[in-house]
Amino acid sequence: MSALPLPFPLVYPSMRIGLFGGSFNPAHAGHLAVSLAALKELDLHQLWWMVSPQNPLKDPADTDDFEKRVARAKALALHPRLRVLEIEKRLGTGNTAATLRALSPLLNRARFVWVMGADSFATLHHWHYWLEIPFTLPLAVFDRPGYTIAALTSPAAQRLGRYRVSSNLCATLPDRRAPAWSFLSMRRRMDSSTAIRRTTAAK
Repeated sequence: MSALPLPFPLVYPSMRIGLFGGSFNPAHAGHLAVSLAALKELDLHQLWWMVSPQNPLKDPADTDDFEKRVARAKALALHPRLRVLEIEKRLGTGNTAATLRALSPLLNRARFVWVMGADSFATLHHWHYWLEIPFTLPLAVFDRPGYTIAALTSPAAQRLGRYRVSSNLCATLPDRRAPAWSFLSMRRRMDSSTAIRRTTAAK
């Protein structure tokens, strides 16, 4: 693949860019907190929120309208180094591994790192073609309440154990060749998309 079929923010070889994928169903302050921590700890120039049209592991009935989710994400991600993008919808990819394959020309133009929460890392082995992901990009895994042990004892953590990078060196992740990953502590927040949806449904 020599060219991508959609426009992207301009990138340069020296840029350090984080990719933060998810349903954002809905986006909340916890997503923003992880993003701000990633910008700081990984020394990123930009962080891209990649809003998924539909998580293949979740019930479509529990997923709000895509345009609504994108609009809420944009209203929340007001930091100048955050970008909310509709990459997967425009590419027509249905899972993260396929998206990264389609993005390979772009990924070669700068230094990218995948940003995720400990809850996602704990279940990474359930994702489609999951091993392609850590072998494509370094991973920065941010702790979440209730998921520390599950993440650090997960099949992904065990399979990738020898590639773990100390959190003290997490800023080097964008410069490293995959596979490489770090587990990063941060101020714990109880924000949850699931809890927000339940509260909204109960009103």
